[in-house]
Amino acid sequence: MPGREEIRCLILGGGGHARVLIDALQSSGAASSITILDPEPGLWGKEVLDVPVLGGDDLLPDLVRDGATHFVVGLGSVGDNDPRKKLFGLATGHGLTPLSVIHPAAICSPRASIGGGSVILAAAVVNAGASVGQNVVVNTGAIVEHDCVVGDHAFIATGSRLCGAVSVGIGAHVGAGATVRQEICIGEGAIVGAGAVVIRDVAAWTVVAGVPARILDKNENETSGLSRPSKQVPK
Repeated sequence: MPGREEIRCLILGGGGHARVLIDALQSSGAASSITILDPEPGLWGKEVLDVPVLGGDDLLPDLVRDGATHFVVGLGSVGDNDPRKKLFGLATGHGLTPLSVIHPAAICSPRASIGGGSVILAAAVVNAGASVGQNVVVNTGAIVEHDCVVGDHAFIATGSRLCGAVSVGIGAHVGAGATVRQEICIGEGAIVGAGAVVIRDVAAWTVVAGVPARILDKNENETSGLSRPSKQVPK
């Protein structure tokens, strides 16, 4: 009987979100070994939850040659998901495979689709028929209901709720505790503020907040790829 594949995982980023990822990786047994890279020199040579921080992203080529196989983005989000997208591209460009991580305390239907590098954290729910793209975070206690479609690099923050058949565009951010009514479309790069209640579609690159959610701002530099919104709202 063939042995289990050895998964040597790099976490790109060593902050608070990385701590949660380490817990999920260790609790799920998804990786054989874990190493952190972070651009902050003050972290180099130290440990985060007993996982070593070897250095910056410039070490990627050497680590790949030494046998690193997979990665997960350890950077969180407060609205702008472009840095997460860039780290994802950097790692895949070096030949690493994005590792999907599902915490054992999450509920993820076998009839849902989870893309490479996506993370489903403790107490989160991803229900039947949902499709979660690559490099997505479904954070602690968040709900992605049946038939939702969540685009690549999106961030579904702590305790937020997507009702049935919601569509979330590439790189969008749904803030902590927000609720999105069924069959709503959240456009690419849009930001939904914490605690918002969304009852109407949200256009791409728009920032909305409140109950019901209303437009606060719109990015002046709309592009077909992710860019930094002109304002952020608390997650």
